[in-house]
Amino acid sequence: MASLKAARRIVVKIGSALLVRGGDVRDAWLASLAEDVAEARGRGQDVILVSSGSIALGRGVLDLGEGPLALEKSQAAAAVGQIRLARAYENALQPHGIKTAQVLMTLEDSTNRRRYLNSRATLEQLLSMGVVPIVNENDTIATDEIRFGDNDRLAAQIAVTVGADVLVLLSDVDGFYSGNPKSDKQATRFDNIDRITPEIEAMAGDAGTGLSKGGMLTKLMAAKTATAGGAAMAITLGSAMNPLKALEDGAPATWFTALTDPQAARKRWIASMKPKGTLHLDAGAAKALAAGKSLLPAGVLSVEGRFGRGEPVQIVGPGGDRLGVGLTRYTAEETEAIRGKRSDRIEAILGYPGRAALVHRDDMAV
Repeated sequence: MASLKAARRIVVKIGSALLVRGGDVRDAWLASLAEDVAEARGRGQDVILVSSGSIALGRGVLDLGEGPLALEKSQAAAAVGQIRLARAYENALQPHGIKTAQVLMTLEDSTNRRRYLNSRATLEQLLSMGVVPIVNENDTIATDEIRFGDNDRLAAQIAVTVGADVLVLLSDVDGFYSGNPKSDKQATRFDNIDRITPEIEAMAGDAGTGLSKGGMLTKLMAAKTATAGGAAMAITLGSAMNPLKALEDGAPATWFTALTDPQAARKRWIASMKPKGTLHLDAGAAKALAAGKSLLPAGVLSVEGRFGRGEPVQIVGPGGDRLGVGLTRYTAEETEAIRGKRSDRIEAILGYPGRAALVHRDDMAV
């Protein structure tokens, strides 16, 4: 079973029902969660929070009442609520000396390779600076076509994007059950699930079964994404004070076993891509890559093919041997312009500041 304390990087999903009650933030509960986050940060762990709640907060301010909202009203409520949501987290974490950042995402940000790389780079930079990102689906602009549709799946995608070891879904139920525990007294909780089988999926229920559809089916989808990407996932009751500490101390939960480690999963994903072009390196760059370094423009001798930012390119050494595949941070035209040049000249050549690495070591399968 995975250990929360042993994780290097943790993603925590918080639902609206846990954070908001009666249109207001549950300040005492959020303060207790902030204590847990501060403790994790004190151990040197990275933490990302994926939080719902903007629409729930905004509809209270706008007096929109209960029940379904039209898309335009949902987006208006989200716009109003996002400010309050970000402020609530900032106020809760600030006493612990923790800086926060709001990151709004849509499904397009994970399916579009260029946006995916930009999102990953931003989150990595924030974490490296000791910031706790607060991620939410950008309901202000998202339509049904570009929505994740639920923050369970968004949290799983974030976990894969940043290479998290553990994803925690704070829920209204303390794990995955063989049936709906609210209606089936014989339902039993699974402590650990090593593989999501068709039998496990059947236990999640079909559409229209309330808790099953709204909760467990999407949680299983999240578990599939997270575990395939190298993150163990826990479903645990989130309503109690200090929910992460409770999980550490052995509170009831269901743990889904990671199928690999995050780095190996990412390398496999990159290695499976069909290259759109080729970068030919000098001996110094080839040696640096073998030592685990990023590829800088200075080490590129020539460029072949047509590719955009975030697309895969083949990396070839001076003897013509294939060294690997990587996701480039520049287009073919930009790469041609900066090849052989020092990174500190990129802005002067392209007319705008760029990233120092042409292909970052985390975006490379060598």
